[in-house]
Amino acid sequence: MVQEEGSSSVTSSPLQFFPWMPVSPGVGGSPYPWLRELKSEERGLYLIHLLIACANQVALGSIENANIGLEHISHLASPDGDTMQRIAAYFTEALADRMLKGWPGLHKALNSTKISSVSEEILVKRLFFELCPFLKLSYLITNQAIIEAMEGEKMVHIIDLNSSEPAQWINLLQTLSARPEGPPHLRITGIHEQKEVLEQMALRLTEEAEKLDIPFQFNPVVSKLENLDIESLRVKTGEALAVSSVLQLHCLLATDEENQRSPPSTSKNLQKVFHLNQRTLGEWLEKDSSYACNLSPDSALSPLSVSASPRMGSFLTGIWGLSPKLMVVTEQESNHNGLTLMERVLEALNFYAALFDCLESTVSRASMERLKLEKMLFGEEIKNIIACEGTERKERHEKLEKWILRLELAGFGRVPLSYHGRLQATRLLHSYAYDGYKIKDENGCLVICWQDRPLFSISAWRFRRYE
Repeated sequence: MVQEEGSSSVTSSPLQFFPWMPVSPGVGGSPYPWLRELKSEERGLYLIHLLIACANQVALGSIENANIGLEHISHLASPDGDTMQRIAAYFTEALADRMLKGWPGLHKALNSTKISSVSEEILVKRLFFELCPFLKLSYLITNQAIIEAMEGEKMVHIIDLNSSEPAQWINLLQTLSARPEGPPHLRITGIHEQKEVLEQMALRLTEEAEKLDIPFQFNPVVSKLENLDIESLRVKTGEALAVSSVLQLHCLLATDEENQRSPPSTSKNLQKVFHLNQRTLGEWLEKDSSYACNLSPDSALSPLSVSASPRMGSFLTGIWGLSPKLMVVTEQESNHNGLTLMERVLEALNFYAALFDCLESTVSRASMERLKLEKMLFGEEIKNIIACEGTERKERHEKLEKWILRLELAGFGRVPLSYHGRLQATRLLHSYAYDGYKIKDENGCLVICWQDRPLFSISAWRFRRYE
């Protein structure tokens, strides 16, 4: 490749040829054969530059320039490559999908034959449970909080806001069977939009309860969470109620866009990114705390910023009205509910880079299970965050600080998670040889981290009467 005097093929900003330079095929189909010779970290950083520049063109509505960017990225991205190559593959797919929505007929035609089955949904959640420690930790910590809160109770009622994984409640049944005072009568109300899923849950849990000789009842409620009639969740006299929400509440933060927020300027963020070309990929993603803080100006904690969703407010008020002795909430620890596309792209890049890196550390790149998980769960979440708006955009993840304010505004009081629960979680990580994960205490809540990057939060709450 012939370079201009004084330029460097590795450190030149992609803005020198993107977005205005057209793509012309080169050796092996790549317009820039030297790209193939980049080291992994150099290639990863270069992909970040290209992705953000391309996303900015999509945000500006410059489809031709965005198309050129996608073409450049296609020569480096790969769903079975290293961490950044895999992420780039799914982010470009999401950006392309957003562009295609400008032509509704074309977008519908290309997606008209796609089939999403219940079995695939269950499969991908099972893969997430098996390949990553996050759900295992959430279930363990939630169950420990329930055991502690329900000590001495003879009738326990649990409302599971997404009842699809029996492993959590099988573990609870086994723990309750060993309770010194004997097991309580346990009733689980399972909520899910698929009847077949609830039927399988009822069958599996009833079998386990019979085996352990625990009085048990499973109450199925076929409903989407946003359509749930909370008044129909009858709590019987004498029952102590617990509510379990694992990665569910954010879906209720739908269409009432927080209009009061002013859109952030993306130009300063972009300038900062393009001056980071001497840093390694890991440093950029994990250690630039000042940059991370600037990604989401909307995270300023004002009552207005957390009360703008009537649906969420009415849902939490409805749950509060059931007087739960305990409610445990697990959520993604990232802000993917920004008003602008660039906010969400930057936050999602940081968050999913860490998730993909988790899998890179423990699962072979050739693993079909890993590929399915990344494509069917992470890839679809990325697409929803970036390509969708309005009611379609369900993956509206927000940080713990926002959930604390929302729940306190709804009348809940915080319940500190116990040291014993944290100790059990740490032992679980050691038993599975999950290196690189950390569990941090944040004012009585627990945050699960990869290295030092927070990924999921777990908080516990109780009914509190207004004074």
